[in-house]
Amino acid sequence: MRKRAYFIGIGGIGMSAIARYYKHEGYEVAGYDRTPSELTRELETEGITIHYDDCAGSIPEQFRNRDTVVIYTPAVPHDGNELEYFRINGNKPIKRSAVLGFIAENKKTLAVAGTHGKTTTSTLLAHLMTCGAAGCTAFLGGISKNYNSNLLLSDSECLVAEADEYDRSFLQLHPHIAIVTAADADHLDIYGTEREMKKSFGDFVSQINTDGALILKKGVDIPLDKLSCKLYSYSYNDATADFYADNINLRQGIYTFDIHTPTGIIKDCESGLPGWVNVENAVAAIAAAVLAGADKDKLKAGLNSFSGVKRRFDIRLNTPKCVYIDDYAHHPKELRAAITSVKQMFPNREILGIFQPHLYSRTRDFAAEFAESLSLLDKLILLDIYPARELPIEGVTSEIIFDKVTIADKQLTSKDKLMSLLARTKPDVLITFGAGDIDRFVEPITNMLVER
Repeated sequence: MRKRAYFIGIGGIGMSAIARYYKHEGYEVAGYDRTPSELTRELETEGITIHYDDCAGSIPEQFRNRDTVVIYTPAVPHDGNELEYFRINGNKPIKRSAVLGFIAENKKTLAVAGTHGKTTTSTLLAHLMTCGAAGCTAFLGGISKNYNSNLLLSDSECLVAEADEYDRSFLQLHPHIAIVTAADADHLDIYGTEREMKKSFGDFVSQINTDGALILKKGVDIPLDKLSCKLYSYSYNDATADFYADNINLRQGIYTFDIHTPTGIIKDCESGLPGWVNVENAVAAIAAAVLAGADKDKLKAGLNSFSGVKRRFDIRLNTPKCVYIDDYAHHPKELRAAITSVKQMFPNREILGIFQPHLYSRTRDFAAEFAESLSLLDKLILLDIYPARELPIEGVTSEIIFDKVTIADKQLTSKDKLMSLLARTKPDVLITFGAGDIDRFVEPITNMLVER
C-alpha cells in the first residue's frame, strides 16, 4: 500500500517544507489550508492536492484511513472539522514540530533560534553549508531566493533547521550546534510572562549535544545553568565577543567587513544583503559554519553570493526616484532594526512605512513599543490588525498603536483602501512591514511603482 501524508494547514511556511520533504520521500501528499497563496499554488504544481474548505467531506478518499500520517500546525483551530475527523477516525495527528524533531533525530543538526533574525540566519547558514561544506538538508522559515524553496535536500548528515519558539516547538530538537539570535519578549499568549519564555530558551539550549556548541548573541539573557556544551558569543562589532565583525564599511548600500573568529580572521567579506543587521546575521551564520567544519575560503564566496529570503529586507525596487523594500518584521525590535538599516542606507531621504500589526495579543502587549519604533519613520500608513489564529480582544485595535505614534504624518486605513491611498502618494523610500496578508500587496505595489 502506498504511503500517504495529509497536512492540515499545508500553506504555512514550516508545514509546506515538510510536505515537500514527504513528497520527496515517496509519499502521496495532500492537505487543507484556509486560503490559496503563491506557496500553495507552487505545491499544487509539484503534484500535491490541496483544498480550501475545512470540511471532512473534502478530504480525498484515499487519505481517509488509519494508515495516513496526519500532520497539523498549532496555528489551526483545535476544534477544526478535519482535525476532529481524523481524531474520531482513529488517526493520531502529529504536530509539525514533532515531525521535524523526528526527521532531525539522526542528523547532525544546526538549529537557529531567536525571536527575530532566525529565518535569514538559518537560510544563510544553509547556503554556506551548501557552498563551503558537504551540503545539508534544510527546513527554512522563508523562501530562499538562491534556491526558490524553503526546503533543501542533500545526502549529507548535516541538517539546518529554524528552531521556532512559538508553542515551544524548538524543544523537539536536540541540535549539535545552535544559534540564539534574540530572546525579546514575544508570544506572551503562549508563555504568559517574559521570564517563562526565556526559561523555554534555557530548556532549548540545555538540549544541545554535550560535544556541540551554543552560539549566543552577546547581551542576550537566557538561563544557561543547564548548559552542557561549549559556549561562544557573537556580535555585530563588539571585540569582546568570540565572533565579531571589524573594519566595517558601507559603499553604495553594500557592507564589506572582516570577521574575527577564535582561530583567525576571515578578511574582506562582503554581504550579499543590505542592512547592518545582515552583517550581524552573517557573523552568526559564519560562526556556526566554521564550528561545523566548513571551508573558510568557500564561506566568503558563499556569503557574497547569498541572495536573501523573500520578505526579509527584500528590495523590490531601487531607483533614484523610488526605493521599495518589503519586510516580514512584526515585532518592535525587528521594526527598529529594519528602519535604522534603511535610514543608514538611504540618508536624507523620506521614508514611508506601511505596517500591518499581527495578532491582537501582540498588539495589546507591545503597543507602546510598536509606536516608538514606527515613530522613527517620516511617514506612516497603519493597517488594521491581522488576526491570524486569534479572536478579537475587546478594545484592541490598530488605534492603540496609532495614538501613540509621535510623527505628524500618519494615517490609519483598511486594506481595501490601501492601493487607492498609495496611488495618491509619491513615496521616496517605501517599506511594507508585517507577517499577515500584507504580502498580497507586494506585487501590486511593485507594479504600480514600476509603471510610474
